[in-house]
Amino acid sequence: MSQGKIIKVSGPLVVADGMSDANMQDVVRVGEQRLIGEILTMTGDQASIQVYEETSGLGPGAKVETTGAPLSVELGPGIIENIYDGIQRPLEEIVKKIGSNLARGVEVPALTREKKWAYTPVAKVGDKVIGGDIIGTVPETEVVLHKIMVPNGVSGTVEWTIKPGNYIVDEVVAKVKTEKGETVQLTMTQKWPVRVGRPYKQKYNPVAPLQSGQRIIDTMFPIAKGGTAAVPGPFGSGKTVVQHQLAKWSDVDIVVYVGCGERGNEMTDVLREFPELVDPRTGESLMKRTVLIANTSDMPVAAREASVYTGITIAEYFRDMGYAVAVIADSTSRWAEALREMSGRLEEMPGEEGYPAYLASRLAQFYERAGVVQCMGSEDRVGSLTAVGAVSPPGGDLSEPVSQGTMRIVKVFWSLDASLAYRRHFPAINWLNSHSLYLDTMKPWFDEHFGPAFMENRNKAMSLLQEEDNLNEIVQLVGKDSLSAGDQLTLETAKMVREDFLQQNAFMDVDSYSTHDRQMRLLAMILDFDRLARDAIAKGAPLAPMLEIPSKEKIGRAKFVEADKYVQEYAAISQEMEREIAAIVEKAGAEL
Repeated sequence: MSQGKIIKVSGPLVVADGMSDANMQDVVRVGEQRLIGEILTMTGDQASIQVYEETSGLGPGAKVETTGAPLSVELGPGIIENIYDGIQRPLEEIVKKIGSNLARGVEVPALTREKKWAYTPVAKVGDKVIGGDIIGTVPETEVVLHKIMVPNGVSGTVEWTIKPGNYIVDEVVAKVKTEKGETVQLTMTQKWPVRVGRPYKQKYNPVAPLQSGQRIIDTMFPIAKGGTAAVPGPFGSGKTVVQHQLAKWSDVDIVVYVGCGERGNEMTDVLREFPELVDPRTGESLMKRTVLIANTSDMPVAAREASVYTGITIAEYFRDMGYAVAVIADSTSRWAEALREMSGRLEEMPGEEGYPAYLASRLAQFYERAGVVQCMGSEDRVGSLTAVGAVSPPGGDLSEPVSQGTMRIVKVFWSLDASLAYRRHFPAINWLNSHSLYLDTMKPWFDEHFGPAFMENRNKAMSLLQEEDNLNEIVQLVGKDSLSAGDQLTLETAKMVREDFLQQNAFMDVDSYSTHDRQMRLLAMILDFDRLARDAIAKGAPLAPMLEIPSKEKIGRAKFVEADKYVQEYAAISQEMEREIAAIVEKAGAEL
């Protein structure tokens, strides 16, 4: 191990000399308290190190020791339901050990060495295995079966395997004899450097939607499983709320939630809420499939930069088991600010608004790790990793570098609007500024499962909302009464789409989560009103009585109908609406 001495301390940046044996990106231990750091640059035998802990009290002359390994995460049973900091230190274990989660220099393994896991071997003696093959399984929680995989780069023949039973994570569970005649001992854990994407055989085009239960997302701007999305918006517009809803209700197997530089109370909300919420797919607590990485705004800034890599590496590990995983980063702006701070201390040439010139490439490296992939191993396994990042532009200015860099990379853009949030319209996603580039690739999936009417209705609703925006400018000039009956109906239907379909109430269980089928039927009913009313106007019927029919009021309350009754209720409302509008047409015809 190489040892050097500190010659300069500048906040989280430490410069040490005598480090000629160390390498770029090596993890080092700094000072008597053995603070964790990572080498950023090497100049001769001098190393610039970012320290992931508070550096107060450090001074020149203190020792720096390299571990010879890059910043890595420990992967194995015990990750699910855990809460880690940005460099995968288990916060709950640290609290149990020393009573504070921010003590310096504490060394606690990421995976507990005390708990025994029920291990069942899958591979048999004599089996040929390659990297990625499953050698055993552990029921980690009631909903996640943890698959113990052969580490990448190891291949050969299984020459010994442990009997089914309860074991701690670092016990040897299998031995593999390689072609060179060496014996490799395999445990339930493996390590992986966080800045290197885990390998896969092949990447596919994402074609199936990720169902979030949020109508504006699932119907209007859907994201594919294995896709990328950004949630930009000014302060108070509900970015964290949207991300919490995605983490709660997305139909994925595992959620990795990275609280990156956000407020501590928001992570506390997650910790309190998730164990109490029930996953609609499994009936179990949501925490049973969730990993939390908390690097809140009061924690050391350098670890914030590492936290997103820690999160996405853990997500890739579960993706390699063949699971659908979502990694939710809140927020990438705070991560970019950590990059900017470290770049400034390194005295690098600043780019736009002081961010480093490599900001866009770092953002791309994060989002490019998403995708639908064929996993490593001899069996045919497909896993997906969906990446969703919040962007917090100062003052809501979407022309700033982080928003622009993100927009160029991601394919779904849910633009949050503070004025909608202030009007209590949630989710506050602005339908005129948002977009999804997955609509074309997912159209065959929607057509197959819901018929072509689903996408047709989606496009019709979007065109109504855009027409409403154009008509509002005219209304402000000349008033609503000067519009034709058809244009007045457009305004009314667009209002129904906004208030009765796009707006959701997270405090009502029945409305906080909406299935694809329910969304399709609700939107079809609103557009049926529009179609029937237009036909009636064409036959000479007046618009005013049609806007006051009882069934229109029932459509407004339709989203609150109980989940097991909505099919019959919606059908009954549609029949009642047809009768009422037909009666208005008949009356108008009789008067003529």
